[in-house]
This record gives sequence, C-alpha cells and structure tokens, in this order.
Amino acid sequence: MYPIPPGGAEPVLLQIGDISLTSAHVLLPYGRYPLHGATWIIQDSTQVTEGIPTVAIVLTIIFVWFCLLGLLFLLMKERRYLGFVTISVTGPGFHHTAQFPPGPQTSAWAAHAVAQARGITAMAPPVP
Repeated sequence: MYPIPPGGAEPVLLQIGDISLTSAHVLLPYGRYPLHGATWIIQDSTQVTEGIPTVAIVLTIIFVWFCLLGLLFLLMKERRYLGFVTISVTGPGFHHTAQFPPGPQTSAWAAHAVAQARGITAMAPPVP
C-alpha cells in the first residue's frame, strides 16, 4: 500500500510527537496512510535511580569540620530518570516510532495518548 496523496483538509484530532491522526488517516513525516487497521504499541524503558548528589558530598566534607551537623547533607537524595518511552504505530504499508524522554509523568501521558489513538483507530472507516 502506498501513501495516500495529500488532498482535502481533515482536522488533526490527536498529535503524538511527529505522528498526527485525523478521523481516517495517520499523518507521518513521510506520508499519509489510512488509519483503519493500524496497531498502536507503547514501550516504557524508563529506569529510575536514586543517589546522593555531588553537592551534598562536597558540603558534607566542608561542614563536617565545623560541626557534626554537616553530616545531614548526606540525607539529600537525587532522583534520575534514564531510558525513554516509545510509541509505535504499524499499519498496512507503514511503521513509525516516536521516542520521548523519561520523566515522572511521561508513562502516564503516553498510555493516555495511545488509548486515545486506539479509540480513534477503532472508529476509523475502512479503506475503500
């Protein structure tokens, strides 16, 4: 299946990164494809690490000589998010993936966006 040539102005109902959805088409950077029969996949590769930041160690070394309260700086914690969240759409004649940086709410946002995309896809008319 080849991309549908541009024509007509359908309103964009949902945009996920560089993927746009209308009521009948998926708009990708390299073409316009029918939405009917598209499959949506979400993959969360986020890793959360927690550690003591460098600033806390430096402040502890400086202030431990003045008073033992400097050891309280070691209680500081820093949370780091590593990896990415991937949303993929596959259909007849196309496959596209969009990646998003990790964060405390990225997974929930991505799951909600994919649920909306699946709902729009379920209502898409079949290709004539």
